[in-house]
Order: sequence, then C-alpha cells, then structure tokens
Amino acid sequence: MNPTTVRKIDLAKTEAENARMLLRREWLLTNGLGGYASGTISGSVARRYHGLLIAALPAPLGRVVMLNHLAEFLVMNDGRRLQIGGEEPSYLDQADPEHHHLWEFRLEEGLPAWRFVAEDIVLEKRLLLVHGQNTLHVTYNLESGTDVARLHLRPSLHFRRHEDDVAQRLQEYTLSIRGRHFEVAAGEPMPPLRLSMDDETAVFTSEGGRTREIPYQVEAERGYPARGSLWSPGYFGVELRPGIPTTLIASTEPWATILALNPAEARNADAERRQRLLALAHPKAQEGPAAELVLAADQFIITPAGRVEDAARARATGDEVRTVIAGYHWFTDWGRDTMISFEGLTLTTGRHLEAGWILRTFAHYIRDGLIPNYFPDGENEGVYHTADATLWFFHAMDRYVEVSGDRITLERILPQFVDIAERHLQGTSFGIGVDPSDGLLRQGAPGYQLTWMDAKVDGWVVTPRRGKAVELNALWYNALRLLEGWLRESGDETGAAKYADAARRARESFNRRFWSGQLGHLIDVVDGEQGDDPACRPNQVFAISLRHPILDEAHWAAVLGTVERELLTPVGLRSLSRSHADYKARYFGDLRARDAAYHQGTVWGWLIGPFVDAWLKVHPEDRAGARRFIEGMLPHLDEGCVGSISEIFDAEKPFTPRGCVAQAWSVAEALRCWVKTAA
Repeated sequence: MNPTTVRKIDLAKTEAENARMLLRREWLLTNGLGGYASGTISGSVARRYHGLLIAALPAPLGRVVMLNHLAEFLVMNDGRRLQIGGEEPSYLDQADPEHHHLWEFRLEEGLPAWRFVAEDIVLEKRLLLVHGQNTLHVTYNLESGTDVARLHLRPSLHFRRHEDDVAQRLQEYTLSIRGRHFEVAAGEPMPPLRLSMDDETAVFTSEGGRTREIPYQVEAERGYPARGSLWSPGYFGVELRPGIPTTLIASTEPWATILALNPAEARNADAERRQRLLALAHPKAQEGPAAELVLAADQFIITPAGRVEDAARARATGDEVRTVIAGYHWFTDWGRDTMISFEGLTLTTGRHLEAGWILRTFAHYIRDGLIPNYFPDGENEGVYHTADATLWFFHAMDRYVEVSGDRITLERILPQFVDIAERHLQGTSFGIGVDPSDGLLRQGAPGYQLTWMDAKVDGWVVTPRRGKAVELNALWYNALRLLEGWLRESGDETGAAKYADAARRARESFNRRFWSGQLGHLIDVVDGEQGDDPACRPNQVFAISLRHPILDEAHWAAVLGTVERELLTPVGLRSLSRSHADYKARYFGDLRARDAAYHQGTVWGWLIGPFVDAWLKVHPEDRAGARRFIEGMLPHLDEGCVGSISEIFDAEKPFTPRGCVAQAWSVAEALRCWVKTAA
C-alpha cells in the first residue's frame, strides 16, 4: 500500500471538545453506479443521505436507502455489553478518551477503516462497496484481546428514495430466512435487502421487528424534517477470533451475484483496481495529496444504473455509457459540472477511454443546440435549461483531443458542434442567442436560472443574470475560435471564416462593453434587466483563463489583481465582492437563507482552477506562486468529508465547508492544477 494514500484521524488522545468535532466529520464510499455509503465517522446518522447502502436502482427508483444503520456491540465474557459505534447522536456528548471506544479513523486508498479499543481488545472495521454492484461488505478483524465473546450487529432500515424526507412513514417489512441467507422485503417496487454473514459461528436472533425513532441533526440545521423511524428485524451475533475476519454482506443484487466473490476476493480485486487507477494517472499525480485526489475523483465517474437504452446503443458502437455525478450526496449527473470537471477527472487521471465515452454519451443528448443541464434521479431524459454547459462541451473536447490525440471522436461530433453554433447564432431555447447588433451572446427566460449561478427557491431566482453575462461571452468566443480551428483542419475554409468573423465581432464588442477602467474589472452582465450589473464576481476570470481569451491582454493584470484582492481565499474564490450590498459572509439556515447566500459571497472551491490558469497567463514563470493557491485546500482533506473537497465554503474565516461534502469540480480542478503547477 502506498503510504501517501493513507489519511488518519487519531481520536485516542484527542480532547473532548475536539473529539466531538472530529466525530461529526463524514466519509464517503461509492460503487461506480451512482450508489454510495456515507455517514459520520462516529457511526451516527445525521443526514437523510447517510446510510451503509444507498443502492443505485433502475428508473424510476433511482438511488434508494436500503441499509440505514448498523449498531455494533461487543459482548464481553462477563456479560457486559459495550457499544463501540455511535448508535445515537447523544454518543457524541460523551466523546472523550474515557467514554468512547473509537480511537482511529483512516482512509486507506480511499477506503474507510475504523479502530476500536475497549479495555484490552482492539477491533478493526473496514467497509467495501463492490465496484459495479449494490453490494456492501462490512468486515471486522480482532487484532488483539481475549476477553471478548461475541460481536452483535443490529441492522436498521427504512427503504426510501435518498432525497425523501426522513419523516416518511415506514413500510410493512417481512423477513425471510433460507438457511444462512436473509431477505427483508417491503413489496414492489422496492427490491429486497439481502443479508448474510460469511462466518459459520454467526447466529441471527429474530425479534419480530423493532422500531425506534432517531434524530437527524444536519437535517434539523438545514430546516428539513429531522426525526424519522428505523426498523430492525433483529441482530447477528458472531464469535470474534484473532486473525480471522468476519464480514456482514448487504446487497440488492441476486444471490448468485452476491456470492460470486467472497469478501477476501472482493477486497483483493478492489485493491488491484485502485492501484491501477493510480498507475494510470499523470506521473505527478501518483503520490501525495494528488494521489488521494485521484482516488477521490474516481467516486464521481459512474455507469448510470438503469439507462438500459443508453447502454444498448453505446455497446452497439463499441462504447460504454459513462457520466459524472456532480456531487454527493444529492446531485445527479449535470452537464455543466461534467464538462468543467472533465479534464481533472478523466484526463489528469489517465482515463482517456472513459473520457471519450463521456463525450459521446453527451453528444447523443444534444437537443436544439444544447446539452442537458442535468438528469433527474431515476429518470432517463435530461433537463435542458442551461446556457453555459454546451459551451463548456467545446472546452472539454479541446482538452480531450490535445491530451488523448483522438481526432476520430472530434470528427464524429464536429457536425453537431457546427449545429450548436448555428442555433446559438439564430437563437434557441430560453432566450439563448446572439444579439445581431453586437455579436454578443445573451440569455434569459422568466423563472429560469441559466448560468452556473443558478440558485432558485419558491420561484425566486436569486441571481437571474439575464442579459449578456461575462463568462458566457468568454465561453462563446472560445467555442467560436475552437470551431474555426477544427473546421480549418478539416478543410472547410468557408465555415472556418464564418465563425472567425463571428468571433472577431464578439471580441470587439466584449472589450468595448465589459471592461471598466473606472472599476478596474469587468462588468458582470451588460444589457441586463436593470441595465448593466457592475458587481465584482469571479465570472470575469474566464475572460483570461480559457484557451482563447476574449479580453485584451492589456487588461489581464488589472482584472487578475482585482480578483485576487477582492475574491481570493485559501479554499477558492468568493462569488461576490465583500463591498457589495448583497454580500453574505455565511451559508447557513433553511433553504431560502442558504440560497440567498449561495452565489452572494459564498466561496466555490472549483474556481481556484480558472484563477490558477489566469495567474499563469499573467505570470507564466510563477508556478510556485500558483501552487500556493492550491495548498490552502490541503488542510480541508481532514475536514468535511475526509479525503475529498466540499462544494462551497463560508466567505470568511474559518471558511467552514458547506453544501455537498464531496463535489466533482472541486476535486477535479484542485487535482488538475496541482499537476499543472508541479515543479
């Protein structure tokens, strides 16, 4: 095992207050289908999304919580029963070395492991989701101690879609027992949860079903229903013997699939896969924090469960379907997030084959010159209300061709890129189209949020940005220049000249309309609903960072200086300058309060990527300086979701992580720029 891919949180000598904080940190494990397991490192359930098996099931189910919790007890030879995991949140109130038995949490090559110490007993627990299956292995190994008789494991469950509120009424469950195989069913459309233990000493005690109510702390903080019930069929008891691991298996797969690999074989296969991922990655990403980010990046690349038609169509052409989960726990696959995170997730990691599959998958879904904004969980059709995702598609293709050399995919999709450009020139859905008076791209439709600053709650679009947004025109110009080059390479000089002319018009108008010498930065939106919006936002950095910068080079240093002074933090860029009247320093409270702050100051980790790109254009010899902007994120790998990077952060110290605990573009851009700034 590569020691640089082991991240350890030591709780043995931690003061009580710090222990309580550490125990609330989270972990994430994924299965390559969009399914996952996640929780606090204490073992307590704090979110509706926490569970040991959130299965990715065919439409219309989507992701479903199948195994919510596993209570763990050591039963000593003298009859004492010691709780070794945090069954209830109240456990955290006793989190000090004299009361809790969790002494260490680790990520080893991305896999979570716990070490419990109770008197002279040392017990290790490891989790594994079998890749490509909805199958969980929870393995326990007695490392030392002779005073333990048995381990009791009590599974608790509430079958529900993972975004459903926790107060939803429990179904009627039935337990079926066939030898050493156990099935809990709730009827159609849910599959049964299949349980087994790979230990001949294991005995299951059926109690006829026991229900308990638990609080969900984070849901309460976020303003959602925060008390729900879990049902348990009984508990497993197993003898612990030194050096002989015992594994609980939970799955929604058929028994033949579940038993095809025993726990040792499954773990060896997973270790081989993870080592292969590290070997494929860029040489500068094979050790240290970058290697951890390579394994974190793997969590977002999935084969979408249940898209049978997509899979059949792709396989008929020799492809496979791949897409990108934008963030855990609640995001699905989003077009914008996929294209922005594309280079870091697939090219920096050496996963070129899958990169091609992703591009060709999204090309199939182009409608009216747009790629989908996102695919709703449990559905096969995309939602298209985005003005920038399609333009990021051009950027992703450019990076793919340069890194992989695969021009066949470019040639295959090139006619679709031409159609996209034509539909933008003529005007397409949601008011997206070029203004013939100045060649700039405008967008906007009532009730829609079409840029990446897309918060909306109760019909209120917080930052509508209708009009001509700065980053959309930077992306539009970049797309036109890329298309010009691709057409010229294909021998289509007439087409190349047409898009070159459109690019020149857009650039001339952009520099005349967006640059403000008085402000020293770019206007965020021109010709908006209320006129021009001079707000200082990070969107202006794309006018420098893209392959074909739309901003005149004479203004690069001024814009970059303003962004650095007003927006830069150790964990990304603020979404709005602190001097603006709408600035919000913290992202907290109920949904309306959070969305009011989402793009009004809140820091976004992924924006460090384009900032580094812009910095290296202005300071091309200063890779060491650019590296320092990323190093601020390293302490965060021990916070939030251990080993990953959150979606957003508060805008002021201590830059508390918020939003999704693991976000694709945050991880991807940090990884990409870590490699880019390597000595």
